[in-house]
Amino acid sequence: MARNTFREDEVLDQKNVFKFGHLFRLGKYIRPYRRVFGLTFAFTITSSGLGLLAPYLTMIVMDEAIPTGNVAQVLILSAIMLATIFLNIFFMRYRIAAMAKVGQGVIRDLRLDLFKHIQLLPFSFFDSRPHGKILVRLVNYINSLSEMLSNGLLNVITDMLSLGIIVVIMLTIDTQLTLVAMAGMPFLFGAIFIIRTKNRRAWQLISAKQSNLNAYIHESIAGVKITQAFSREAENEAIFADVSYSVQKTWMKGIAMVFLLRPTIENISTLAVSFLYVVAVSMIADNALTVGVLVAFVMYIHRFWTPINNIAIFYNSIVTNMSYLELIFETLDEPVLVADKPGACDMPEIEGRVEFKNVSFSYEKNQPVLDNVNFSCEAGSTIALVGPTGAGKTTVVNLLSRFYELEKGQIFIDGFDIGDATLYSLRRQMGIMLQDSFLFSGTIMENIRYSRLDASDDEVIAAAKAVCAHEFIMETEKGYKTEVNERGTRLSVGQRQLISFARALLADPRILILDEATANIDTRTEQALQKGLDRLLQGRTSFIIAHRLSTIKHADLIMVIDHGKVAERGTHEELLELRGEYFSLVETRP
Repeated sequence: MARNTFREDEVLDQKNVFKFGHLFRLGKYIRPYRRVFGLTFAFTITSSGLGLLAPYLTMIVMDEAIPTGNVAQVLILSAIMLATIFLNIFFMRYRIAAMAKVGQGVIRDLRLDLFKHIQLLPFSFFDSRPHGKILVRLVNYINSLSEMLSNGLLNVITDMLSLGIIVVIMLTIDTQLTLVAMAGMPFLFGAIFIIRTKNRRAWQLISAKQSNLNAYIHESIAGVKITQAFSREAENEAIFADVSYSVQKTWMKGIAMVFLLRPTIENISTLAVSFLYVVAVSMIADNALTVGVLVAFVMYIHRFWTPINNIAIFYNSIVTNMSYLELIFETLDEPVLVADKPGACDMPEIEGRVEFKNVSFSYEKNQPVLDNVNFSCEAGSTIALVGPTGAGKTTVVNLLSRFYELEKGQIFIDGFDIGDATLYSLRRQMGIMLQDSFLFSGTIMENIRYSRLDASDDEVIAAAKAVCAHEFIMETEKGYKTEVNERGTRLSVGQRQLISFARALLADPRILILDEATANIDTRTEQALQKGLDRLLQGRTSFIIAHRLSTIKHADLIMVIDHGKVAERGTHEELLELRGEYFSLVETRP
C-alpha cells in the first residue's frame, strides 16, 4: 500500500460560517424528548434564579440588617440562602439525570437512523469508500455529540437567560456600574470573531485526519494475514506512524485554538472587574455607593462572566462537533439509488422466466460494462455465464437482483418489470451466493438460518446436508453451535463457501444465483456437491457464474459474455461446434 493511499479525501467546507441548518436538523431528534427537556429547563431556570438571589440578599444584610443590628432579619435571610443551596442541589441532580437520558436517547436515535440508511445505500457507495471511514461516522462522530447534547445544550440556554436576568438586576441596582462592568464586551466579541474562523477549520481537519486513521487501522486488521505473508510489517508501521503523526499535529493545532478562547475571556473579565473596582472605590469615596452594593455587584459581575465563559466553551464544542455533524448528515443525505419506486407493488410468486431487453449499464460514466444485452430463458432452466474476467458476468446477476439500477433497458421476470416491484418482494424469492463468502459472528446454525429466520433446525441441517457441509460441520468443536468468529475466520475458505451455499438454498428461492460458488471447493467435494445440486436446482431458474467449465456442461443455456455483450449462446455441444470463444475457453480451462 502506497504511503499516499490515505490522503485527505474528506471534503472540507471552505466557507467559514456555521451551517445552522444542521443544528435545527439535530433539534428534530430532540423533539421526541421535549417534555423531559421542557421540565428540566423549567427546573434549571428556577435553580438559576434562586442562585441569583444570594448577592441581592447579601446586599440587604450588609446595608440594612447589620447596620441596624437586626439579628432576626440576618437569620431569616441566611435561612433563605441556605434553602436555595439545598434546592439547587436537588434541581442539579434531577437535571443531570434527565439530560443524560435526553442526550443518550438522541445519540441512539441518530445512530439508528444512520445505520438504517447505510443498509439501504447502493453497492456503489461502499465501492468508493474505505469501510473504516464509514465506521468512524457511525461510532466516533456520533459519540462525540454526547456531551454537547447531555449537558451543553441546556446549559447554554440557561446561561443566556441567566445573563439577561443578571444584566436586568445590575441595571436595577446601579446603571453606571453596570455599564462599567460591561465595558469589556466589545473586546470579547472581537476576540471571538478572530478565533472562530481558525477554530472551525482546525476541527474540520482533525475529523478528516481521524477518519483516515480509522480507515487505515480497519484495513490493516482485515489484511493482517497478507501483511505477514509478504513481510510488510515495517512498511505498514511507517505508514501508520505518518498517519498517526498527522492526527497528532492537527489535534494539537485544534486544541491550541480551543484553549485560546478561555484565557482570553478570563483576561478580559479580570480587566473589567479591576476597572469596576477603580470606579467603585471613587464612588464610595464620594458617598455615591454603599459597600453592600459594591459587594453585590462584585458577586454579580463574577456571575455575569461565568455564563459568558460557559457559552464560549459551548461555542467551542459546537465548532468541534459541527464538523462531525456535517459528515454525519452528509452520509444521511447520500441518495438511496436503489429503492422502491413510487407506486411499486409486490412481485407475484415467481415461476422464473427471465428476460433482459436492451440492457446497458456502466459503473463509471462513459465506461460501459454491459452494452445492449438481450436474452431470455425459461422458468426452471439453468443458465451459465462464462467469459473473461471483467466481461460483465457478475454485473448481469447484480442487475437481476437490483443491486444497481439500470441505465437503459428493462429486465422482466415472468413478464413483470422488476423495476416496478418492491425490493423485498423481489429479493425474498431469490437465493444469492456471491463470490465473497461472508459469514457473520455467531454460530454455524445462525449463519445458515440468516436467509430464513423461521427455519427449523431440521431444515437448516437438511440444507447443509444437501450441499455436503454436514459432515465437516459435525467434526467441528460444537457442531452447528460452533462459533465461527468474525468473517468465519475459524473455517477454511471452502468451508465458508459451503455454509454460504447452504444459506442460499435454505431460502428456497425460485431464482438461484451462484457467483463462482465452487471456486474454492476441492474437486472431490465439488463432485459430491454436484449430486445435491442436481436435485436442488430442479424447478428453479438458476444463474451460474463458474470459472471451472466442467461444472456447467449440463446447463440448459450457456452464454459467453465478452466486452459487455452476449458473444455466443447455446448448449455445451452447440457452442463447441461453433469453435468460437467458448471453444477457446474450454481448451484453456478445466
